[in-house]
Amino acid sequence: MIVGDWLERRERLTPDKVALIDAINRMRPITYREWSRTVNRTARFFQEGLEIRKGDRVAILAYNSVEYLDTWFALGRIGGILQTLNWRLTPHELTGLLWNAEPVAFIYDPAFASQVNALRGEVPSIRQWVSLGAPCAPGDIPLHLRDSVSDAPLPEVALDWEDPWVICYTGGTTGLPKGAVLTHRAITANAISTIVSWGITPDDVAILNAPLFHTGGLNVFTAPLVYIGGTSIVCKGFDPNQVFDLIRDAGVTLFFGVPTMFVMLQQHPRWTESDFSRLKIVISGGAPCPMPVFEKFWERGVNFKTGYGLTEAGPNNFWLPPQDVRRKPGSVGFPLFHVDMRVVREDGTDCGPDEVGELIIRGPHVCAGYWNHPQETAATIRDGWLHTGDLARRDAEGYYYIVGRLKDMIISGGENVYPAEVESILHAHPDVVEATLIGVPDPLWGEVGLACVVRRPGAGVTAEEIIAFCRERLAGYKVPKAVVFLDELPKTGAGKVDKQALRERYRENR
Repeated sequence: MIVGDWLERRERLTPDKVALIDAINRMRPITYREWSRTVNRTARFFQEGLEIRKGDRVAILAYNSVEYLDTWFALGRIGGILQTLNWRLTPHELTGLLWNAEPVAFIYDPAFASQVNALRGEVPSIRQWVSLGAPCAPGDIPLHLRDSVSDAPLPEVALDWEDPWVICYTGGTTGLPKGAVLTHRAITANAISTIVSWGITPDDVAILNAPLFHTGGLNVFTAPLVYIGGTSIVCKGFDPNQVFDLIRDAGVTLFFGVPTMFVMLQQHPRWTESDFSRLKIVISGGAPCPMPVFEKFWERGVNFKTGYGLTEAGPNNFWLPPQDVRRKPGSVGFPLFHVDMRVVREDGTDCGPDEVGELIIRGPHVCAGYWNHPQETAATIRDGWLHTGDLARRDAEGYYYIVGRLKDMIISGGENVYPAEVESILHAHPDVVEATLIGVPDPLWGEVGLACVVRRPGAGVTAEEIIAFCRERLAGYKVPKAVVFLDELPKTGAGKVDKQALRERYRENR
């Protein structure tokens, strides 16, 4: 089997099937034949114009676009490695990542001209600067030059399943992000397990508005849909109005988002008028999802559920059958077809039913480690098991629940407090738009919970009322000891609440 030729195989099997709908350019449909030929031109342009060879890294700093996807699959064909960059990072942060991977080429969206120009001269490995639009500096190469290159199939490149395809960075809320090496094996295995376990078909249509620098954008639905021959609607980013339009008009059956996106949809005026009946899967990931978000979807007849994933594995790992969505609220369900799971204690022994421990994962979808970080790789992947740093439990029926991050767990007076549980209660308050719980130092208890809350516009709820609301629903040691009100919660590039930033802010201010 030729590794990396996904689109050439798709072109042969379903040439006239629509692969992509370009929502950035007037909902332009692109068939698998058209896309495969464009990727051929792009791959030849990389080989002949940029002299990119197998194993070379190519960095990209850009919003979602069809050209981004062209780059990903073109590099897959020739053995190049895509280094995805979070466009929210500063030039200083980006420089550290570029020094880590040493890309030979840098592809950019002109929207990020200031960051790009600040990087020039800082990374000696970069030979070529390639623009997805008008070049930002003399000597930069516009990607549209690929249009004059042949679209004939390329000669086979000797690739192995263990060859890297993407370097995708972790969230980076605790120090510099690490680059998870996603091999052809890992991306393909995630696609296969997703299709087999989730029931993805060629008729499925997904909204792609999660950022492509994140594994959620690349691999929750996008790669699996290419593998099975489905359709992705390519959006520049998340826009609630656009989501409602696409659900109404574009035959959408699949939608993935992070909890913040679903909260914004439910607060939107169009929420009550939208028809969700054609949606087959609506799934949240990236962070714990508050129970009120589930309940509002269930009231509309949508079997909304939460998934669990991470850059290093998949990110698709579990499936909760539709008949269990409301019977097992908050559960992520069972491991996917080719995924093994354990919940273990500190000594490595398996936890009993409903005992909280660290989730560890094994399977062909697990990354090959961290790029140029052998010590971190050895510490994280041990005896074939990926140690996630996430806390989970498995009930007596075998259903898994994600409790929170090991590093986020608050130990207050010797008792373990899991923020996700408290946050779900905070979100249930009618005057709370968004909330998170962090641990802050306390001279008596060692650590206590601090609730960071965004109020509903015009609401005058007080800290005392929030605490009283929690006290009615939680054991005393779980109740936040203080509340701070913010205009908004800081977010990471993946749309998660940046708890590390909040810890740093309130560690000093208390």
